[in-house]
Amino acid sequence: MTMNFFRGVMGGQPAGPQPTGAETIHKLCDRVASSTLLEDRRDAVRALKSLSKKYRLEVGTQAMDHLVHILQTDRSDSEILGYALDTLYNIICNDEEEEQDESEDENAQKQEEDLGVLFTDKFLGDSENVTLLLTLLEEFDFHVRWPGVKLLTALLKNQCNQVQGVILVSPMGVSRLMDLLADSREVIRNDGLLLLQQLTKGNAAIQKIVAFENAFERLLDIITEEGSSDGGIVVEDCLLLLVNLLKNNSSNQNFFKEGSYIQRMKPWFEVGDDNSGWSAQKVTNLHLMLQLVRVMVSPVNSPGATSSCQKSMYQCGLLQQLCTILMATGVPADILTETINTVSEVIRGSQINQDYFASVNAPSNPPRPAIVVLLMSMVNERQPFVLRCAVLYCFQCFLYKNQKGQGEIVATLLPSTIDANSISAGQLLCGGLFSADSLSNWCAAVALAHALQDNLTQKEQLLRVQLATSLGKPPVSLLQQCTNILSQGDKIDRRAKSEKGSKVQTRVGLLMLLCTWISNCPIAVTHFLHNQENVPFLTGQISENLGEDERLVQGLCALLLGICIYYNDNSLENYTKEKLKQLIEKRIGKENFVEKLGFVTKHELYSRAAQKPQPVFPSPEQMLFDHEFTKLVKELEGVITKAVHKTSEEEKKEEEVKKTLEQHDSIVIQYKDLIRDQDTQIQELREQVSTLSLNSEQMHNQIIQQQSQIQQHKDQYNILKLKLGKDSQGLSSSQGLSSSQGEGAHVNGLHSEELSQLREEVEELRRQHTLQHTQLSDKDSLINTLRCGAAAQTAEGGAGGSDNTDLLGEVESLRSRVQAQCAEISQLQTERQELIRRAEAVSSAPASSSESSADTVKVSELESRLAAQTTETERLKEECRGLREGHAGLEQQLASAQSTVAIEQTEKTKLQQEVQESKKEQDDLLMLLADQDQKILNLKQRLRDLGETIEDEDELDARDQFGEDDDDDDDEEEDEENND
Repeated sequence: MTMNFFRGVMGGQPAGPQPTGAETIHKLCDRVASSTLLEDRRDAVRALKSLSKKYRLEVGTQAMDHLVHILQTDRSDSEILGYALDTLYNIICNDEEEEQDESEDENAQKQEEDLGVLFTDKFLGDSENVTLLLTLLEEFDFHVRWPGVKLLTALLKNQCNQVQGVILVSPMGVSRLMDLLADSREVIRNDGLLLLQQLTKGNAAIQKIVAFENAFERLLDIITEEGSSDGGIVVEDCLLLLVNLLKNNSSNQNFFKEGSYIQRMKPWFEVGDDNSGWSAQKVTNLHLMLQLVRVMVSPVNSPGATSSCQKSMYQCGLLQQLCTILMATGVPADILTETINTVSEVIRGSQINQDYFASVNAPSNPPRPAIVVLLMSMVNERQPFVLRCAVLYCFQCFLYKNQKGQGEIVATLLPSTIDANSISAGQLLCGGLFSADSLSNWCAAVALAHALQDNLTQKEQLLRVQLATSLGKPPVSLLQQCTNILSQGDKIDRRAKSEKGSKVQTRVGLLMLLCTWISNCPIAVTHFLHNQENVPFLTGQISENLGEDERLVQGLCALLLGICIYYNDNSLENYTKEKLKQLIEKRIGKENFVEKLGFVTKHELYSRAAQKPQPVFPSPEQMLFDHEFTKLVKELEGVITKAVHKTSEEEKKEEEVKKTLEQHDSIVIQYKDLIRDQDTQIQELREQVSTLSLNSEQMHNQIIQQQSQIQQHKDQYNILKLKLGKDSQGLSSSQGLSSSQGEGAHVNGLHSEELSQLREEVEELRRQHTLQHTQLSDKDSLINTLRCGAAAQTAEGGAGGSDNTDLLGEVESLRSRVQAQCAEISQLQTERQELIRRAEAVSSAPASSSESSADTVKVSELESRLAAQTTETERLKEECRGLREGHAGLEQQLASAQSTVAIEQTEKTKLQQEVQESKKEQDDLLMLLADQDQKILNLKQRLRDLGETIEDEDELDARDQFGEDDDDDDDEEEDEENND
């Protein structure tokens, strides 16, 4: 009966009417839930799998819970697990290849995607289902692991964030997925790569875990095994995963660099001489490899990390390899464009890399610098637009924070360095600047502006450039030629409106160049204003009411005129700051001028260019703004607006305040320099104190050793005294002369032997004291050095004083120990003299007497040396006392200097507060006057509404004046009458 049922389901001829798909699926679900035999459940799940593509909605709605139950209960049977996983994958996945027909309309496709999301949400309703799926991935069986990987990948595609959250909190969840890369079966490994791509999208925490699970090592090994850039789709998947792990993840980028993985990227870019016939997959792989390099040196990364990666790429030869591709022949255009962009970011802001790039020559005859070859492509209108943008970006990155490179580019324009036999970068830029192609005009103007960016010297040098316009006419400066083109372009625009768009691009480029050129350069401003036609041209452009496309030109003209005001040094009498502001007020109006100035930042393409340094534009017509220029506009717009509205009195006050503040700042800087020098001296003194402390410790150890030796000598002398006492008693009680002489000889012999030992000990003690005297002399020289440094130190902090005080205390302690030692030596010397006298009384031999005399002389010499050391110790005490008095004087000087600094700082703060309060009072007064004017106007209007006649203020003033004249006449008449 069971076999008949399945025969009907699988396509056999049924005996009765054929059931619908929903009915069949319902019966199969009942069989999965109720069958006790594993074979029956397996057959039912297999049947659900076969129906899951055609009846996706029905299977997903009715069978999902039963399939999850199978995954939980039938873990022992890999076959039924595989069927269940495949069925779940079919109802959740939204792959295009599984759609019914390629011509299916968009509504049907959207319904399919909605079903996948619906069933994904249902499956994720219980987070334990994802944990169960991770557990099943540990099964090595191919029929379980492979469908499990595909199912988890489909879940991530439909609900990435939710699945990532479950995997992140699951114990060893990411580690289990990383094990897929080590699977020997390529199908599972490759699908594991796709799974990890989905898993690492937009989740920095998972990206870090994957990276620290040795992902970089495994992925680079797979890329090498698959043939690097010549590999297939697997290499592409590995590169996509690497980009996911590194992009916008500073931790992983640092780990990648510290792990020396940048060095392993160099072989990817080794290309041969024959570069024809690249496969589409190789182009894709190499494109992703270049993107991976750009991720490591992207301008959006932190400057420190980018600089470190740039240095590593130069040291391992990666930059050199990229330059080889740049100059190679036969490279596809899109790879060449991406290589130029990659080289741009590798050298951006890195002086070493920029210097190397400047030295690269193209393999031509004669060899030409790579920069010149690239600029030739930029100003060639036949080249692709994206390639020209890439070359411009490369040139900008070469000049970014590279004053040396800027000087080299500007030098190619100067008369003294022009070589008529070769093409230079400056000649190409000038040619592009004055060509008929508007895009070349814009690119050349922006490139030349980057050669002047933040470099006052080159701005002044470029004023020397003279151009020969035509035969028989005198040369004109580059600055004047740019303004001539601007005015000519305006005339052409008036005659030919059809070319307005392209000419606007040219004029915008030239205006950006001029604004960059004369900003923060008063000499260039003077040269610009010296031409009598420039200011009338700018005011005429700003004051006109032009169309929408010309508003940007008006805004840039207002910016250029504002720069002429803000950076004007008033060297030209006709165009001082005040006269230019009066001209704006008469010809344009201040409010109208500020409004036109705001056209620049309000333009729709301004914000797009301000986002990132790379010039990326959908079409050449939208290529209007440069990234660095947007920074300049942002910096200058506010200050120009304030400068236009300020009166001459306000400017004078501000200049006075600036001078006062500069004076205070100069005083503070002087004190800072003084304090910095004193800190250096304190550091040197601390080093000396440290050295002195070390020497003191060594001397302390030596003193301890000497004390131990002295104690040993005391013990020996005590023993010797006991022996001599016994010998004396023996001599007094002896009974016979012969025996007395024998014993005397014995005593004399013993005494001579002991005296010899005593002399040796005295010599050893003398050497020790000589060494101690040398060490004390060294100590004295160090103390003298410290005293000289302390006398030169006029404002030393408390920390230095405390260190010197500790040193003096240590020296006093050391001297006290030396004094104690000297006292012990004196006592010992006294005992020796007593011993020698007793020995002379006992001994009668001449030899013994002479030896005793020699010992006495040596001991006397030793006593004199010890007395000298005592005198030296007293002298050191006096010097230390004087040193302490000097330190007290230095502390008083330090306190006086600190009080002076505090007074100056207080005066500066008070002055700043007075300036702020004055500004605030002026603003309040202006507000009050404005409110009163408004109230008077309102009252006048109300009186007019009531029918009253209101006269203007001018008429009232005239009437008042007339009345005063009448009063004067009446007074004169009265005076005449009185006189009569």
